Amino acid sequence: MKRSLSVFLLSNILLAMSCSPKEKVDLIISNATIYSVNSEFGIYQSMAIANGKIVGIGTDGEIANRYESKEIKNLDGAFVYPGFIDPHCHFLGYGQVLANANLKGAKSWNEVVDRLVEHQTQFPTTWAQGRGWNQNEWDIKEFPTNDLLNKVFPNKPVLLIRIDGHAAMANSTALALAGVTENTKIDGGHIALQNGKPTGLLIDNAIELVRKFVPAYTLEEKENALMKAQENCFAVGLTSVGDAGLELDEVLLIDSLQKNGKLKMKVNAMLSPTNENFEHFLKNDPYSTPMLTVRTIKLYADGALGSRGALLLEPYSDSPETQGLQVEPTQKLTEVCQKAYEAGFQVATHCIGDSAVRLMLNIYSQFLQPKNDRRWRIEHAQTVHPTDMPRFGQLSVIPSIQTTHATSDMFWADERLGSRITSAYAYQELLKQNDWLPNGSDFPIEDINPLYGFYAAVTRKNQMGEPENGFQIENSLTRQQALMATTIWAAKAAFEENIKGSLEIGKDADFVVLTENLFQTSDEELFRIKVKSTFINGQLVYSNF
Repeated sequence: MKRSLSVFLLSNILLAMSCSPKEKVDLIISNATIYSVNSEFGIYQSMAIANGKIVGIGTDGEIANRYESKEIKNLDGAFVYPGFIDPHCHFLGYGQVLANANLKGAKSWNEVVDRLVEHQTQFPTTWAQGRGWNQNEWDIKEFPTNDLLNKVFPNKPVLLIRIDGHAAMANSTALALAGVTENTKIDGGHIALQNGKPTGLLIDNAIELVRKFVPAYTLEEKENALMKAQENCFAVGLTSVGDAGLELDEVLLIDSLQKNGKLKMKVNAMLSPTNENFEHFLKNDPYSTPMLTVRTIKLYADGALGSRGALLLEPYSDSPETQGLQVEPTQKLTEVCQKAYEAGFQVATHCIGDSAVRLMLNIYSQFLQPKNDRRWRIEHAQTVHPTDMPRFGQLSVIPSIQTTHATSDMFWADERLGSRITSAYAYQELLKQNDWLPNGSDFPIEDINPLYGFYAAVTRKNQMGEPENGFQIENSLTRQQALMATTIWAAKAAFEENIKGSLEIGKDADFVVLTENLFQTSDEELFRIKVKSTFINGQLVYSNF
């Protein structure tokens, strides 16, 4: 009798549920393969979205029974992932350099200059500018001089930034405008000389001697740069970016454009360590809106390996007269960390060389207690001395990596580092320290496409499939780790894991639809996967259907 009554009651409850009105939502995604990247790494078929948030996720039947919408997108089995997050890039800077000559992939200095001439013919400007040259890709892997620039541009100032952003070539007209001579000295920088005269090569802080004479971008130009950068980034599935080093007017512009609906890209704005930024932001709690987070100060400890500005514990193997450059005094780095700590802000410091990593770990240790949740970051962490590796875990310092750096550098990095190459680009080893890490691109140094970083993380190869067995393959990431590093772990690096980075009820409906499955596509095809569409807060911002 009791059993019959229980069955009767259960039947009535189910009948009542089936007859209850369905909840109206803005969008239903159905017939999809949805990788949620939640704690169980669950895979679902359907999502319901309302007011920019995920309100339901499950099977097609479960969602259809509970929700209804005027807009239902049947994805025909396509593959859905959380919107990709680049935790370390130069979003505004990328938009700005799109207007300059693209020097990436040039196979010689002559080709660099030819490209600049062609660009200036089509788009003449008062200063000739370009970015992306890399002497390590040339037959003669030596830094050029400005002789050819002086011949081709005898009267127009020229400034060409190396691919890493830490070296530049200036012609003599530009040097003269800046007052740079053989007697000019600058801390944290180097002015190359030949026969007692500047060659035009400027390393790290020396670049600023000339760059400050280049006409500044107007706010209108910066707005245009942001909009163009957004358009390109949506097309590769990016829904959030961490812009590493912004001035006050730039952060305020981003905030304004987001609030008026023009800029839909979500931004974690890392502040340059200026008095204006400190006065505006550090006297208050970290600033956040649904689109913008401001709680990080970006510092530089050294330069880059390719231009021999990375600060090493021992001399460069291919240039024993130098150990690189410390671009900011230890006292200043310490003082900024003190300000950040007292204000409850995060610190993220560029460290390429093992000496720079040790320097910042030493400074961080003055403020951080073991197993804290401050999430202070070492950006790049390209070369880490083995004795310093455990300190990341001990101090809960987060290594913020860029896996495409490894595959871009792998054919020449051993020349710089010698036997130290075995402790460079050690991403799996770094991952073990805290059991998570974010992976970005540092664009425009690398390409904006996060799937290139996914491919590099998993295969440790370039897009020609080299080397055959992968570069130091023991430090490759699994596909699940690689996806988490550009979604939930990237969100966590900005203290945003509770609102984005996975597809779960209550989180922002930021997601990307891909043509292929990241977990079933062959290694060699991973970087060729295309984005079908990108959604932010449930709104379609890019479609390639």
